[in-house]
Amino acid sequence: MDIWTCWLIVAGIFMFLEIITSGFFVIWLGIAALFSMTYSFFFPEQIHIQIAIWVGISTLLILFTRRFTKKIEPKVTPTNVYSIIGKKAIVTQEINSATSTGQVKVDGDIWSAKTDSFDEVIPINSVVEIIRIDGVKTVVKKID
Repeated sequence: MDIWTCWLIVAGIFMFLEIITSGFFVIWLGIAALFSMTYSFFFPEQIHIQIAIWVGISTLLILFTRRFTKKIEPKVTPTNVYSIIGKKAIVTQEINSATSTGQVKVDGDIWSAKTDSFDEVIPINSVVEIIRIDGVKTVVKKID
């Protein structure tokens, strides 16, 4: 097998890895492998230079394109259950973590609720903030 074939396989592997990941990082390694493959057509015996070309071009591509690729990466928007974290809610059933009771209303939906503190009791109509989701319950803290 010729050395250029090995570089082509390496480039193909990196391109495949880029497809199954979403980091926009591995593609530069594949492109650099194509440069090394091109060099290997003319100088197949100089493997150490081919490797140096691969390392050098990979490094340059990663360094000089990283800030541009960060701009086109999609922003993560919290959806579904995670979109209520940080929102304020109204207590519709007294929250008592000791007895595992409590409900809050947020965005028109009723959620089971609890607090981080085992002995804290939050009365009905109190305003709370949702700090996280724990299983199927919201974990809240009272807003003073």
